[in-house]
Amino acid sequence: MYEAFPIWVLAVDYVFGAVMWTLIGRFGMGLFLPEDSSFFFMRFFVRATNPLLRLFAPVTPGFLIPPLVPLFVAWFFFMIRFYLMPWLLGYSVMGMLSFPLESEIAQTIARVIGTFVN
Repeated sequence: MYEAFPIWVLAVDYVFGAVMWTLIGRFGMGLFLPEDSSFFFMRFFVRATNPLLRLFAPVTPGFLIPPLVPLFVAWFFFMIRFYLMPWLLGYSVMGMLSFPLESEIAQTIARVIGTFVN
């Protein structure tokens, strides 16, 4: 399905997608655990996303409560993936390159479920 896209486009989207979902994961874990939790997933999310949160600190509104900041930064990666990348690649329809990472995951899940159902 995505054979028409150069490999570097897919690689950039996959990296941005992984970053976006890691930030969303940190937000989700932050709802239930403190930032300094010893749970290994939370430690990973905090270590992996702290540099990004520092990078985006100048554009992060001061009125946001700290648990919402990762979700706010994830929104930037969503906007880049959904609007900026297709526009830079010259597509006239916004979302033309929308989420190859998630599409691949959904197709894999559908194939796995299909093998159990059939």
